[in-house]
Amino acid sequence: MHKKIYKRIAVKVGSNVLASTDGTLDIGRISHIVDEISNLKKQSGVEIILISSGAVAAGRSLLPSTNRMDTVSARQLWSAVGQVKLINTYSQLFAKNQLFCAQVLTTKENFSDRRHYLNMKNCISTMLDNNVVPIVNENDTISVTELMFTDNDELSGLISSMMNCQALIILSNVDGIYNGNPNDENTSVIENINASDRSYENYISMQKSGFGRGGMHTKYNVARKIALEGIDVFIANGTRNNIISGIIQNEKIPFTRFHPNGRKLKSSKKWLAHSDSFAKGIITVNQGAKEALFDMNANSLLLIGVTHIKGFFKKGDIIRIQDEEGNQLGLGKSQYNSDEANELIGKKARRPLIYYDYMFLYE
Repeated sequence: MHKKIYKRIAVKVGSNVLASTDGTLDIGRISHIVDEISNLKKQSGVEIILISSGAVAAGRSLLPSTNRMDTVSARQLWSAVGQVKLINTYSQLFAKNQLFCAQVLTTKENFSDRRHYLNMKNCISTMLDNNVVPIVNENDTISVTELMFTDNDELSGLISSMMNCQALIILSNVDGIYNGNPNDENTSVIENINASDRSYENYISMQKSGFGRGGMHTKYNVARKIALEGIDVFIANGTRNNIISGIIQNEKIPFTRFHPNGRKLKSSKKWLAHSDSFAKGIITVNQGAKEALFDMNANSLLLIGVTHIKGFFKKGDIIRIQDEEGNQLGLGKSQYNSDEANELIGKKARRPLIYYDYMFLYE
């Protein structure tokens, strides 16, 4: 049961919700989602950030595939053409509800730089302050494989964390996470999952479905990670009518809720929590430094506790922290470049290698 009053939520809508069986945009479904978001804003004043897939699916329905295009080129073309159709559709539908929406296109690389991260946060905050509905999507026209999000589930997690949302609703074409094969009549939706309990991983299928890039395994990992940051996460069926308001009002409908553990992170630590793929080096610390990091008192990482440095990095880059057995301990923003750090390894220095406020430790 949940009876929380949410002031700000993120809603992620997947391609399998927005696309018809033939791959074209389902205008009726999009219209219903827009109406529901508009009514919620007007009735309760809740701020809603929409993370929407569908650009590639929209483009694919407009332009046929040809043998002259490779996979990356085709995706870039479909995204460029489809994004216009998708955002125009949203704009027209929100206008009917006397609301403005705005497009925010981003790439994974935008989250690697703290300044870009804060600029994006400020941009979306300004939209919300002016009662504009932000519609966020990955910029597939310039994203390439190594810089792409797993899918928009990952992007929705980053956005909900960055914007201090109280809840994230991930809408797919299934009712949630099942305790077996969804096609089995004896299988049911798992209603509640504690973010700290990893036993539910056994129920997750690795299969990807429909028009999206990800699957339930991605959704589960994103949901659990965000819930561990203190945010309520729901996985539900976006093809059901009134699903968003039903979740918020705690109606008797099927969905899976991830219960947060109450952990609250500062803005700088939220940024770091999602930056593991941007790390430029690895720092190995001795047992004493490890114990100091996980002590109840807040401690920065001193170079005197470092035993080994691997990789090349600049001041301000993100680096991984591990113990002498190779166990990953966390991430941090380096106050030295790798050459300077290597010269001072194991010694007392004027400033820490990583300040506590710019360090994220795994549980």
